[in-house]
Amino acid sequence: MENYTFTAEEGGARLDKWLTDKDPSWSRSAVQDWIKEGHVEVNQTVVKSNYKLKQGDQIFVEIPEVIELEINAEDLQLDVVYEDEDVIVINKPRGMVVHPAPGHPSGTLVNGLMHHCQDLSGINGVARPGIVHRIDKDTSGLIMVAKNDAAHESLVEQLKNKTTKRRYEAIVAGVISHEKGTIDAPIGRDPQDRQKMTVTESHSRDAVTHFQVLKRYARHTHVACELETGRTHQIRVHMRYIEFPIVGDPKYGPRKKHDFPIEGQALHAALLGFKHPRTGDDMTFTAEPPADFKNSLHHASLFSI
Repeated sequence: MENYTFTAEEGGARLDKWLTDKDPSWSRSAVQDWIKEGHVEVNQTVVKSNYKLKQGDQIFVEIPEVIELEINAEDLQLDVVYEDEDVIVINKPRGMVVHPAPGHPSGTLVNGLMHHCQDLSGINGVARPGIVHRIDKDTSGLIMVAKNDAAHESLVEQLKNKTTKRRYEAIVAGVISHEKGTIDAPIGRDPQDRQKMTVTESHSRDAVTHFQVLKRYARHTHVACELETGRTHQIRVHMRYIEFPIVGDPKYGPRKKHDFPIEGQALHAALLGFKHPRTGDDMTFTAEPPADFKNSLHHASLFSI
């Protein structure tokens, strides 16, 4: 990926137009796509295309690599939890990327969806048909997909209005003494490592995670986490912030490594709830943690104090 950093010499211009004028080879539609996908930041914060620049603003642009527009359909034997004419709910395995990206052109959830069904929302373009939200590659569990544009718009609106239910299970290092709590701490890009997120007061977005202890072990805790907002790596960052990092997390995990039988973070999207975009009915789905997560719980039980 190519990166560029600019400083606005004067204020008043729309961000998308200003960038298009900055480099004539960048079309306005391409710039708007980059902004929408989070590849453009102003003062380390993701903003909208119509953001009015202020003098001295620092603009960071990360030009994504071009992805082939033709996505190959692959029979990936998706674990379909629910499906109708509007939505499909998948139990995603750990290790599966949600949509094609540089380094992951195949084997993604989108590749599997293209084989499973052709009627997917086109709002997010060819590379991400039907994708309403994402969960990380090494997080397992439930994800909802829109099969038409009307369903897509409804589900996105529910996410924006914080009316969806998203509950995760995690295994964290350390023993949490209180039964439950709320982490209300804004998250933004880590200025020291742009591949990571961090809790920071400047150039961040609000982030709220509720957690509850499910079981305590000698050195670890099994917790349930419920998202009120949906920031990148939110649960992983928040649990690290309160000094109970998620076991196996390669970015934010414990500094002292334990040989847990799991590849990636011990984090599973266990419950997903939303209103059906056509009928308005309340829909709730659950998925048991996979075998490696359960084996990790057993592993945690073997430690002595």
